[in-house]
Amino acid sequence: MTDAKFISIIMPIYNEENFIVNCIDSLLLQDYPQEAMEWIFVDGSSTDRTRSLIQNYIKKYPKLIKLLDNPKKTVPYAMNIGIHVAKGEYIIRLDAHADYSKDYLSKCVHYLNTTNADNVGGIAETKSNGVLGNCIAKMLSSKFGVGNSQFRTNGKSGFVDTVPFGAFRKSVFEKLGGYDERLTRNQDNEMNYRIRKNGGLIYLANDIQFSYYCRDTIKGLADMALKNGMWNVITMYLCPGTMGIRHFIPLFFLLSIILLPILSLIFQPFFFLLGIELALYFILDIYYSFKFSYNLKTFFILLILYPLFHITYGFGSLMGISKLLFTNSFKRGVTKS
Repeated sequence: MTDAKFISIIMPIYNEENFIVNCIDSLLLQDYPQEAMEWIFVDGSSTDRTRSLIQNYIKKYPKLIKLLDNPKKTVPYAMNIGIHVAKGEYIIRLDAHADYSKDYLSKCVHYLNTTNADNVGGIAETKSNGVLGNCIAKMLSSKFGVGNSQFRTNGKSGFVDTVPFGAFRKSVFEKLGGYDERLTRNQDNEMNYRIRKNGGLIYLANDIQFSYYCRDTIKGLADMALKNGMWNVITMYLCPGTMGIRHFIPLFFLLSIILLPILSLIFQPFFFLLGIELALYFILDIYYSFKFSYNLKTFFILLILYPLFHITYGFGSLMGISKLLFTNSFKRGVTKS
């Protein structure tokens, strides 16, 4: 692989001491030649041991690893900082909450070389720790939990709307500009939408694989759901067309269980409609809880997790609507170039 294309790995990080060592160790095992890549870690002012742990690796691999500062802290700023200094023909964006199969980088390069795709990504195996964490991981890997998110539910290879993280041709950023720095979340969705809007292609390869470590507490899951739900609405407002209908199904579900009981006071058939909806929901809840459980305890945990996640997610979208209606914090504008 002496003629391998030079690639730049960019990883936004913040307080990743529990994950960064396993992540870097998985990168050290990659079958792509180290002399043909650089790793750029962009740190959002971590307050734990993340920086010192990375510094230990820099001492061993000074030509391979760079550690940059991100005073703005959010992911799009980190990516734009990394892209600005990157030397690679291909830019591969990774996440510290993951470890990667040994052929992850070489497969990304392979598909960039052999398809017309501007961005390539793979399949996430969601993992966590403990009984509750494992149940959360199961829920986030099911179609009932996250809808038609193919990279989470072991989708088939082919052209898609979006992929996790992404391996890009650097020319994409030279042509379309960098990540949208207004977006604390959904910046990957927005970038992929911009690629498609300008005639580019996104390719999902199910033999590109990595393990992603999700939240392992109810508080962590609820926080993720609230913020994702809120930023889906804000992203839709700032970048129309970026988000799909599936991103707002939890909002529609929450609104239905709030509004249908009120409407039934005026017109009784709305009460029966609510009953049908809830019956179908709990049939699916029971089915998927049974399908992904391995004992009675995990069945009941999953049975509670699904509605908790969906309702919290929907409430986050209501928060997003409220922020748009009652604050001037978000303004439409031109994406950073």
